[in-house]
Amino acid sequence: MTSLSQRIQQVPASPTIAITAKAKQMQNDGIDVVSFGAGEPDFDTPQFIKDAAVEALQNGDTKYTPKSAAALKKAIADKLAKDNGINIEPSQVLVTFGGKHALYAAFQAILDPGDKVLLPAPYWVSYTEQIKLAGGVPVILETTPQDNFKITPQQILDAAGDAKAIVINSPSNPSGVMYTPEELAALAEAVLKTDLLVLSDEIYEKLIYGDNKFVSFAALDPKLPERTLTFNGLAKTYSMTGWRLGWVAGPQDVISAIARLMSHETTNPVSFAQAGALAAYTDPQAAGVVETMRQEFEKRGKHMAARLRELPNVTCVQPMGAFYCFPDISAHFGRTLGGVEVTDSMSFAKAALDAAKVAIVPGVAFGEDRCIRLSFATSMEQIDKGIDRIAELLK
Repeated sequence: MTSLSQRIQQVPASPTIAITAKAKQMQNDGIDVVSFGAGEPDFDTPQFIKDAAVEALQNGDTKYTPKSAAALKKAIADKLAKDNGINIEPSQVLVTFGGKHALYAAFQAILDPGDKVLLPAPYWVSYTEQIKLAGGVPVILETTPQDNFKITPQQILDAAGDAKAIVINSPSNPSGVMYTPEELAALAEAVLKTDLLVLSDEIYEKLIYGDNKFVSFAALDPKLPERTLTFNGLAKTYSMTGWRLGWVAGPQDVISAIARLMSHETTNPVSFAQAGALAAYTDPQAAGVVETMRQEFEKRGKHMAARLRELPNVTCVQPMGAFYCFPDISAHFGRTLGGVEVTDSMSFAKAALDAAKVAIVPGVAFGEDRCIRLSFATSMEQIDKGIDRIAELLK
């Protein structure tokens, strides 16, 4: 029998990927399943981005690139200066195989065994496992739906102690909540009273709804750029999930350390995919295409949240960004739904999939067992079809 490391034996599969895969398998088997699982835009990658990659491929751009293409790093540095108010050198940017890879590599570069990382709940499923794989210890900062799933400055001060870092994700996966500029500034003030390094995951920065305003964490104070790693990517904004392109920007010593890791790990992201990313950040068509997708997501988010709030004994925080609703369904714990005894979010998700043929992600995967996550990166027709089925399940 093959002997596996203790480290890998302790890593569960990503529940979002597992549920999406199960839903797709059921669909392939001819079962009519409505899937709210994947955090993936249902739009195609914009044509001008695909054209740029095809042109690069046909022009022979098929070789190694020096860690990441210089032109793309400069474009990202220019974007940070223009859009985010963060002034850095291209050498302080590193392009990776998706935002997930950037985060994984960063944890590997900054954490020693036993280092603590403050992690507000609910959190994206991979944060905890990536921290553990680097030998770190996640320290969960609890929130509630009543507080809009937001931590307070005092929580940071109380928990900081000998912690190494804190993760901030705004807008949030899974809650769709984001901090106002004033709230984020208050968190930054608390951080500056500690020695914490900030990992700011800003992957949903362009998907903002209503009157909400986005601000990058590193732009909140002149001292923060040397204390903040900013993470972003192409997947959500430009509907480029399969391209696997993300990036991290921050202090030169950390970026150089991640580059050393990548030199032994992946060398560089795909060369011609980087040409597509360069077009996304430099082509004047980009802003209009992104705005069209953003407007559609906003309509869907309002509609899904309203439909969820119509369900009996279900509450739902209005999504302010990203493309997720995170309703509290805990009032139904103790019931039997579709032949399944519901005691937690996992059994609720099982009842939804088995009896209603609706794929959702249990909130326990995000550190909040009272809730479930539904992605509205799907059509209005599918949203209504799925919510109708959940309504029937709850009768």
